[in-house]
Amino acid sequence: MIRWPDGKRFALTVFDDPDSQPLDESRMIYGFLRELGFRTTIGVWPSGPYRQGNSRSESCANPLYREHVRQLQKAGFEIGFHGAALSTSTREKTREALDLFREYFGASPSTMSNHFDNDEGIYFGAARLSGLRRLLYQLATAHQRPKRYSGHLPGDPLFWGDLCQERIRYCRNFVFTDINTLRRCPEMPYYDPRRPYVRAWYASSEGADAGKFLATLADANLDRLEREGGACIMYTHFGKGYVQGGSLTPAFRDVMQRLSRRNGWFVPVSTILDHIVAQRGEHILSDGERARLEWAWLSEKLLRGTA
Repeated sequence: MIRWPDGKRFALTVFDDPDSQPLDESRMIYGFLRELGFRTTIGVWPSGPYRQGNSRSESCANPLYREHVRQLQKAGFEIGFHGAALSTSTREKTREALDLFREYFGASPSTMSNHFDNDEGIYFGAARLSGLRRLLYQLATAHQRPKRYSGHLPGDPLFWGDLCQERIRYCRNFVFTDINTLRRCPEMPYYDPRRPYVRAWYASSEGADAGKFLATLADANLDRLEREGGACIMYTHFGKGYVQGGSLTPAFRDVMQRLSRRNGWFVPVSTILDHIVAQRGEHILSDGERARLEWAWLSEKLLRGTA
């Protein structure tokens, strides 16, 4: 079992994908989290456009949003990478975005997550799976708009796998409904020899929108997470349902206030992952572990629609 610092009973954090999150709502949500003592990870798009079509999404091309995120970093929040921009980016655009990230925030990103709608996703879609599991996924999703993610394919105009390997430490992969991410994926963070352009992978717990986020953080689930001494890395979009009528929803306020009173370690994603590595070392995924993780995620993906 992993021992958490300062006698903490469990660890919990959030990787927040920036989709649909306007600046005013982001300020409101992160001001609230800061007051409660949470320090989490916010993903950003370093490059513009910062508004596209009907999207409410922001990027660091907006100077006001960029300054907001910088202030979060100064306050102890982690800034993660969610791809170069809101739209698909070529290799050179991704390189430029990673350079901008380093310029804006002083270092390359420690953590990242793929954006589902960007074709340069690295080992994303069917490429998350191997062999029969990949075939089953392709058959099950054949009715959907075809998507060929190619960020990990050398020679492709969207390839940036070598840049990912060079500059980014941790990449999100599988998402599970279990609140105890570490219980569902005890190998994390891990290196997968079949996907060499990612230095280390981590999993997450389901919370794509406010409803799913609050369901995962139900009291009974938090009680179990604490009993098990586990770690939860929540996946969410704070732009989806956390603010209504210009205010934080009462349900979100209530859950986070009660959570803040528990004896948890509420630090950014890379801080938790670095702590795990410091206790048990680097983990290289075996064939059997890969098969178990892929079957587990595929089952939840097809039955429950996890990310």
